[in-house]
Parts: sequence; C-alpha cells; structure tokens
Amino acid sequence: MQERLQKIIARAGIASRRHAEQLILSGQVRVNGRVVTELGTKADAAQDRIEAAGRVVKEPERRTYLVLNKPPEVVSAMADPEGRKTLKNCLRGFPARVYPVGNLEYTASGLVFLTNDGDLAAEMLKRWGELEQVYFVKVKGMLTLEELERLGKEIGVRMKTVRQPDATRRRAANYWYEVRMRDTKKEEMRNVLFREGHPIEKLQRIGLGSLTVEGVPAGRYQMLRENDVETLRRALRGGKGDKGSSGSNGRKGEEKRERRRARGTR
Repeated sequence: MQERLQKIIARAGIASRRHAEQLILSGQVRVNGRVVTELGTKADAAQDRIEAAGRVVKEPERRTYLVLNKPPEVVSAMADPEGRKTLKNCLRGFPARVYPVGNLEYTASGLVFLTNDGDLAAEMLKRWGELEQVYFVKVKGMLTLEELERLGKEIGVRMKTVRQPDATRRRAANYWYEVRMRDTKKEEMRNVLFREGHPIEKLQRIGLGSLTVEGVPAGRYQMLRENDVETLRRALRGGKGDKGSSGSNGRKGEEKRERRRARGTR
C-alpha cells in the first residue's frame, strides 16, 4: 500500500513525522536507491527499499491476536516432532505468524490464545496462575450436589452442573460440569475425581481470563478486536472488565455462557 514517506518512517520508529519531513527535505531519504526530497512522495513499505538517515526502514510486524477452538487430539503447538496434527493445521492460509500462549492438553479441546505480541505473551505467562480458566468437564458417572460442594472446596475450584438436553436421571453419564479454576488446580482436580471414582472423560476449555471461545466452531478461529485485547490487558493488570470477551461476541460472552449452561453441552 502506497503511503507518504514521513508516515512510514515515523511508524518504523526512526524519527517523528516532523523529523522525518526534515530528513526528506535535507536529502537523507532514499527509495530504491534514489534520493527523495519531495514531501508528498509515497512508497510501499512492503515492496520498496526505503532508507532514512542511513538506516533501512523495516515495516513493523502487525500485531495479531486470535482465539482458536482446538479440537481434541491436536497438539497445542505449531510443530510436533511426532508428526501429529498441530494448531498449524487449523490455521492453513492464515497470513501472519502467530504462536500459542500457554498449553492445552493433547486430548482436551477448546480455547487457545495465539498472538505475535511477545510482550503480551510474556505478561500472560508471568501471571498464568492468576488467570481464571473455565472448563466444561465430563466425568464418569454423576456427582451429587453435596459432592460438587465438597469436592469443589477440597480442590479449591467452583463447580456446577451443565447437562445435555436429553440427559435424564437414568442417563447420568450425560452430565457435564462447569469448573472455574486457576491453572494450578487442574492436576489436583484430576487426582481427586479419579480417587472419588469419577475420572475425567472429556475436558473443554471455554474461558481464559477475559477471553471466551463461545460461538467459535471446533477447528476454527476468531480474530480479536482492539477492545478485546485491551480488556485482557486490564485483567492482567488486575483491573475491571475481565468477564468473557472475544471477537464479535466479546461484550456478550457471559450472557452466551449462561445460555449455554441452560441448554447444556454436546
């Protein structure tokens, strides 16, 4: 895309836009080896070689943020030495290079956050244990209300029932449970449920901090808007507004989650 040289130079961080204009007027800017001295000159930062004050102008990589609904039996990485399917298989044709933040088990499904923003990724990993994660968990058998309360207190999580529309008291295996936790509680939850005779059969992450995967089909992704990313940043800083927010369903994430609780998960 053709843009004015001073804008390109300023965006690259070499100089302010006013200083960039001075560099142009003083003959310190070259485009494809030719000196440019006219302020109205335009160039394409992606195709043209631009030099300002002896430095090559490099177009900064556009920051990209997205949530992906990982199917089960997909490695939560961009490559796998064992040759298994990875997140890259779900991102075929996606133009930007992005990387997952955190991990989601191979057998689990649900939300994975990917970005090329190294600063935000580092901040998330630093505070990973503080981010609330929301899971739908399917276990063998059925937990009573008393067990939900008792085990929730023992593990240090919040648990409630989510039931499929066709589930009945005679079909207890259809019961799912919503579990809100910090990441450090996941293995403890597995161990306690196994000990109680209710081993986990399926695990689906639907929420991570302020992000939600509600409305995103399995194997697909959704780009985040600027306000979604800012909400995530505020949540990491301990600010308000950390309820579900991702893509087009950002502001209504919690309402959708409540509707899904009512109709159950499949």
